Amino acid sequence: MSVNKVILIGHVGRAPEVRYFDTDLPMARFSLATSERGFTTADGKAVPERTEWHTIVTYRALAKWVENYVRRGNLLYVEGKIRYRNYTDQTGVKRDVTEIYADRIDFLNASAREEATSSQTPAAPERPKAPTDAIYQRPSGPAADELPF
Repeated sequence: MSVNKVILIGHVGRAPEVRYFDTDLPMARFSLATSERGFTTADGKAVPERTEWHTIVTYRALAKWVENYVRRGNLLYVEGKIRYRNYTDQTGVKRDVTEIYADRIDFLNASAREEATSSQTPAAPERPKAPTDAIYQRPSGPAADELPF
């Protein structure tokens, strides 16, 4: 058994880009910045702050939610899985891409959370829950007791 799980907390770097495939299959993509604070070592050497940029990808109901509520600067909690892919660009150069396929996103700043919940009318759908897939559910039975988590 293996696990592919990513948890990130960071700020949205730019407004989400949303594309629709077919008539009702949205895909949203946005960047998320995570930072490690700078510090000074015991011998006085200064280590600067380090910022990493992540590409977050969502589909279906979660992509619609991202399109409606996520804005640049929001502080988000993101859960998902890491995916690697490559492609050849128009000039013939092979490019490698690392993306986080999110299945759960939550606001961590209260103002954004309040805006998202107050703008929903009774007819509007609730915030989409992370999709559950039988492949990722914890197994049951005697073998499940042997798992290390």
